[in-house]
Amino acid sequence: MKKQLSHEQSRFKKEERPIILILDNVSGEANIGSIFRLADAFGIEKIVFCGTYPNLSSNRLKRTARNTHEYVIFEVFEHTKEAVEGYKDQGYTPFALEITAESTALESADFKELSKISLVIGNEANGIQEEVLSLCKKVIHIEMFGNNSSMNVAQATAIALYEIRKNVRL
Repeated sequence: MKKQLSHEQSRFKKEERPIILILDNVSGEANIGSIFRLADAFGIEKIVFCGTYPNLSSNRLKRTARNTHEYVIFEVFEHTKEAVEGYKDQGYTPFALEITAESTALESADFKELSKISLVIGNEANGIQEEVLSLCKKVIHIEMFGNNSSMNVAQATAIALYEIRKNVRL
């Protein structure tokens, strides 16, 4: 029988990886809820909110997060630049997920030799601040094959985390 398994019945092994998500002014409550859920699904160490404090009492955030906001570790920084620099000092290699003239395709980025990674995700409308982009080892983008040049921040985060987890040897 092809019955869907419950959370308790699944055979997935809980595993945390030294990957941190740094959110540069991400403000959409549904996006934030989705990112909490993604952080749990991919075993991310923590989420770092910068500039915008998440509204944890939002029903939209709670519905999207499906309670993951209650146990996924997060912290808040006023400025994204301080967060990126602080984690660099702790040995995290920062990558920015953004489309720029110099960005390279996500699938061509080499994560294999890294022990700690921070992935910077940008605001829904404005992306990642230029001063933050300059702090990152590499700016990576997701190849797009349609007319649009961007996608939803939570969807992009999911794709990036999948590629990173698939290719990293942490």
